[in-house]
Amino acid sequence: MKNFSDIPGQLAAREADHLMRTRLQLQSAQTITPRVDGQDLLSFCSNDYLGLANHPAIAQAMKDGIDQYGVGSGSSHLVSGHHREHELLERELAAFTGREAALVFGTGYMANMGVMAALMSRRDTIVQDRLNHASLIDGALLSQAKMLRFRHNDMAHLERQLAMAIGKKLVVSDGVFSMDGDCAPLLEVSRLCAKHAAWLLVDDAHGFGVLGPNGSGLVNALGLTSAEVPLLVGTLGKAFGTSGAFVAGDKSTIDYLLQTARPYIYTTATPPALAAATRTALTLVHGADAERAHLQTLIGHFRQGVRDLGYRLMPSDTAIQPVLVGSNEAALQLSAQLKARGLLVTAIRPPTVPVNTARLRITLSASHSLTQVDQLLNALADIT
Repeated sequence: MKNFSDIPGQLAAREADHLMRTRLQLQSAQTITPRVDGQDLLSFCSNDYLGLANHPAIAQAMKDGIDQYGVGSGSSHLVSGHHREHELLERELAAFTGREAALVFGTGYMANMGVMAALMSRRDTIVQDRLNHASLIDGALLSQAKMLRFRHNDMAHLERQLAMAIGKKLVVSDGVFSMDGDCAPLLEVSRLCAKHAAWLLVDDAHGFGVLGPNGSGLVNALGLTSAEVPLLVGTLGKAFGTSGAFVAGDKSTIDYLLQTARPYIYTTATPPALAAATRTALTLVHGADAERAHLQTLIGHFRQGVRDLGYRLMPSDTAIQPVLVGSNEAALQLSAQLKARGLLVTAIRPPTVPVNTARLRITLSASHSLTQVDQLLNALADIT
């Protein structure tokens, strides 16, 4: 059993296993060419898929919002912190996702924990993909429901787990898996949910903005309705370029969450200026078809180039392009060699990914050019 005196030993063990986490210090705006720890780098590790994090129109909307509404919201949504900008953003997100209503949270982590804890109890069962994001796992733990997990995208295993579920049943899956970049087979998942009278929650954090009509996500790309996916979660700090998250669904479900989701009720509302900025971002996302097409071109170009170099790519057609390395030490070495060549690519290691699957998590942005992708490919060729 761990105790407080064991902390130095635990840190030493992490160091020996090449698992120590460190933080980079950005000294510029979040762009594809940030200044990091005093060095100008070309970045391939941000989730800013459409290059909106430093978009002048979004920045201006936030400045205008601060001038008009101030900085802080001052209170929780259910006291006096719910602003007209929050209300308008929720309506626009509902329309964007094709749902009746939406509820804005401070973070995606809070959204996932709030939804599951509000809807499920120890008498119920949550069934999750083994590669789901930590926030989905922790949300299930907070709910105290029985949790069953199925092998990644394995529909036969999902059905067996559903057959063992008790009480209310909730199947939970990422839409696009953040460390592998592949998509959940949501058509089949939703079919199994209907067969076993289970609800489905999809966290489409990495699909919103880049997949589906007008960037409305994987769920909409597949034509799945609110009846088939009652709970749709999205984050605003990735392709939208701002911060926060939301859950969308039918009006009665969202009204219930407003009454019962503790991470929503008992926290200060996000700044109204941030909501105003996100509304501008939503307009830009909606009209970014050219950027999404360019991003797909970059993805295809990168995948072909990496295959030609002999690296082991994972089966992803999204902006997340992991290069599987294996050992923690080797992944760290590759990341360091790329940084020495002016490229920022982070090494992802356990427990974020399974043991012996350490990788370079390369992410592409619509702001990248083909020339910049070639710069990355040339660097990878140099260090093979």
